[in-house]
Parts: sequence; structure tokens; C-alpha cells
Amino acid sequence: MNAALLAVVGLSMIAIGYRFYSKFIAEKIYQLDPDFETPAHAQRDDIDYVPTNRVVLWGHHFTAVAGAAPIIGPGIAVIWGWLPAFIWVVLGTMFFAGVHDFGAVWASVRSKARSVGALTGDVVTPRARTLFMIVVFFLLMMVNAVFGVAISDAFQETPSSVIPAWTAIVVAVAIGVLIYRMHVPILWPTIVGTVILYAVIFLGDAVPISLTDGLFGLAPGAQWIIILFVYAGIASLLPVWLLLQPRDYINGIQLFIGLGLLYGAVLIANPTIVAPAINANVPASAPPIFPLLFVTIACGAISGFHGLVGSGTTSKQLNKETDARFVGYLGSSGEGALALVAIIAATAGFASLTEWETMYSEFGNGGLAAFVQGGAVIVSSGVGISQGFATTLLTVMAVLFAGTTMDAGVRLQRYIIQEWGSIYSIPILQNGYIATAAAVSACLLLAFGAGGPSGEGGMLIWPLFGTTNQLLAGLTLLVISVMLVKLGRPARYTLTPMIFITTMALAAALVQLRTLFLQGRDAGWPAGGLLYPLLLIDLVIVVLAIFVMLEAGSAFMRERRSAATAST
Repeated sequence: MNAALLAVVGLSMIAIGYRFYSKFIAEKIYQLDPDFETPAHAQRDDIDYVPTNRVVLWGHHFTAVAGAAPIIGPGIAVIWGWLPAFIWVVLGTMFFAGVHDFGAVWASVRSKARSVGALTGDVVTPRARTLFMIVVFFLLMMVNAVFGVAISDAFQETPSSVIPAWTAIVVAVAIGVLIYRMHVPILWPTIVGTVILYAVIFLGDAVPISLTDGLFGLAPGAQWIIILFVYAGIASLLPVWLLLQPRDYINGIQLFIGLGLLYGAVLIANPTIVAPAINANVPASAPPIFPLLFVTIACGAISGFHGLVGSGTTSKQLNKETDARFVGYLGSSGEGALALVAIIAATAGFASLTEWETMYSEFGNGGLAAFVQGGAVIVSSGVGISQGFATTLLTVMAVLFAGTTMDAGVRLQRYIIQEWGSIYSIPILQNGYIATAAAVSACLLLAFGAGGPSGEGGMLIWPLFGTTNQLLAGLTLLVISVMLVKLGRPARYTLTPMIFITTMALAAALVQLRTLFLQGRDAGWPAGGLLYPLLLIDLVIVVLAIFVMLEAGSAFMRERRSAATAST
């Protein structure tokens, strides 16, 4: 299969979805009002609520939701062949992710920028809100733990990425000060900041940094995980204009350039996809493609985490309600484009089918490593830069996006804990520092609990993260559907993807429950013992999700009957 043709077809379909389908949803379903006063104005505090240029906000939203997940998931899922992954990413982006992300921003903006978990109390029932927010907290804990482990692994595998990754934080703070405090027009900080980000990649190549094994009695991976969460905790307490917004914005620019470089290299090099369209020789360790495909690619087709970002931070910064289409739907389209190029890199960046099969000898292999390795080969042959530089470039790109997701994820965890403090009148939980410390502690506990003392086994969380992520997407779509019925608008455009993704996620959760139990039993103690907490978390999440769906389903039918009675 010709990789360039696959790229053109995929991008064209995603672009058609934004141009036509998102316009229909904006005008006929969500019915955006340009005169509606958004929470960014009504509740402005210049810390969390800040009216923001839609391009800057798109950069924040795009990079916060993209992270490393649309690279890791597709990079694992191609083990079943490139065609199923391609179809799910493209159609999922067009009809699932865009509607979900766009809808979460819209619903939150119409509800004083409350998170989707909090507004469930009004739309469904207070009991559903409580259960929903527990699911959300578990998801955020897994997102942050997984990405902390992924960044740690990347720093160890590519030490040349360390300096460029941390330099991006300094650049982001400088841009935030220049734009919001010195009122410098956005153009020059963007240009200079982007040039610096790419220039320090050369410095990273010249001065790779590796941590010393045994420092404080910890392995390098464990040291990086702790450092990353200390940073994420501090970042979550800073005003959004100082770090979160400019970091996400400048990373969004870098992602745009990186995507252009990758797609340009694909078109120039025109590599051949060596992986099979449908893999008939799947390793014995691989689970069944149905339903696991739809949770392995947990981002890039639809992702419940996007609803948390859209309703947790993005909605607080939306300048006009009409910006929700550009920020929400186009943000998910950008992630779809990233997932698409990850599929191409992980299937066309290898010299032969044998080399590809070596990479994918076990389920869970590939992921970020396949993207970086395959993408570096394509970029090197297409653009002419050295493969080593291309490897550092792609690693830095992935690390920065995972880092921005951690920034937003820990902040969102803080919001949830503080919301619990407000709902249940527990003053200590309303304190930002206490809430942040609790959030970070929970993430570290999961990362080391699942990954062992070094944290290196933390990627065991990935399948569970994918299942929880998709269950949350289904719950979010169901809440949006109830809102639409209350407003007398068609709900089938949100209900259809909700039913599909919820069914797949619940089926996958049941498969994983069995797998975790069998693996834990066969591994014995203590190795197998690490799997039982994950099994318990999986079981709790499934039970909570089912109860929330029953509550929301009951509310949906109640509102539908009320609407039918009113019309007669």
C-alpha cells in the first residue's frame, strides 16, 4: 500500500468532516450564539477564567488533548493491521470525536464552565454526579500516571530529548509574560519561541542527559517520574496565562510544524506500508480485535479525556460561543491527523515485513517507540536530515505533548477534589495546595503500584486507561444528549456514537477483567500481585459507569416523554 495515498485520503476525509459536518452540528444541533456571554467574561478572574484568542485557545486545547495517546494507541493497534486502525481513526474523528469534544465545550459554556462531571448533577441527578466524578478522577489518575511513565521512558531511551523538553517550559513562561503582562503582539514571541525550541534540539544532541542509577536509592525511571509530578503539581497551581496557555500554544505550533514535516516527508519519500492491511499472524498475546481496537486507540478517534479538558479548562477561556466549533471540533481533527500519521510511521517506517513483525512480536510493543523509529526513517529519507536528529525531534514532540496533558490533567484533578470539597462542605479539600498534593500523591501511587519500584511497568495501565477513557466518552455523550432533549433538539447525532463506544468499552472491560485475573494468577506472588489493584479498579469503574448510564438513561427517557407530551 502506498503511504502517501493513505495520507491524502485520510486527511481529505477529516477535512470534509470539519468543513461540512461540524458546520451542520454547530448550526442545527448546538445552535451556537455569537452574542452569548461566555464564562470567560462573566466569571473572569485572570487565573482560570480568561477570554482568549481562539487560535491561542485552539493551541492549548489541541496539545492538551493530543498528548502522546494518539501516538501510543495507534502505534500499538496496528498489530491487527493498518486498515482497521485507519478506518477507526478517520471515521471516529469525523463522526465521534468532533461531536464529543465540540459538545463538551458547548455544554460547559452553557453551564457556567462547570466540568462535565459537575453538570451531570443538574442534567441527570446528584447521585449520578457523584459516581461520574469518581470515574473522572480514576481516569485522570491513569492518564497522568501513564504519561508520566511514557515521558520517563522517552527520556531514558533518548537522553538528547531532555534539554529541549525542559527548555520549552522556560520559553512558554517568557511568552506568557510577553503577551499577557507586556502586551507584546503575538507574532514575534511565536516566531522567536518556535526558533528557540528547534534550535535547542541541536544542543540536546550535543549534551544528552541521563540520571544516575541509584540516586536516593531510586532507578532513573523512578527519579524522572517523581521530578515530572513535582513539576506538574507546581504547574497546575500557576495562572493559566503564565504557563498552561503559552506552553500549549507554542507546543501547538510545534505540533503543526511537526505534522507538516511528517506528512511532507511521507509525500516526498512515498514509502510503502510493509505491514499487512489485516494481520493474519497476530501474536498469541494479542487480545481479540473486537472490542479491543476501540479502546487501544483511545485517542485519535474519540476520547473521554477530551471532554474533561473541554469542560474543565477550555470552556473557561472561550471568548465567544461560536469559537467552540473551531477549538473543539478542529482540535479533535488535528488529533485525528496525528493518529493517522502515527499509523503511517508505525507501518511504513520499516525496511521489511520481517523487521516490522520483530517490532510487533508481542501485544503492547510498538507504540511510541514504533512512531519515533519509523517516523525518523521516513523524515530522514524524505527531508534529508540525519536520522539521529529526526529521532530527537520526534521524541521531543511526543514528550512535550504528553507533558502538556499532564499539566492539564493534574489541574483537572485539583478542580475535582476542590469541587468535592465544595459539594460536601469539606474546607480542607477546597484548598488548592492540599487538593494538588492529593492529586499528585494518587498518581504516584498508581504509577509505582502498577509499575513496581522503578515505575517501568507502569504501561500496564494503558489498556485500563483506554477502557475507562471510552466509557467516559460514552457518559459525556449521554449527558449532552439529555441536554439536547431538554432543549427540544435532535439527540441522535450524539446518541449513535454514545451507544457504539459504550458497548465496545464495556465489552473490552469484561475482557480485561478476565485477562488481569488470569495474568495475576499465572504470575504468582509478588509479580502477579501488581495486577490485582488494576483488576479492582477496572471492576469499580465498570460498576460505576453502568450506574451512571442507568441514571442518565432514565433522565433521557423522562425528558423525552416530557417533550412528547408538551408537543401534543
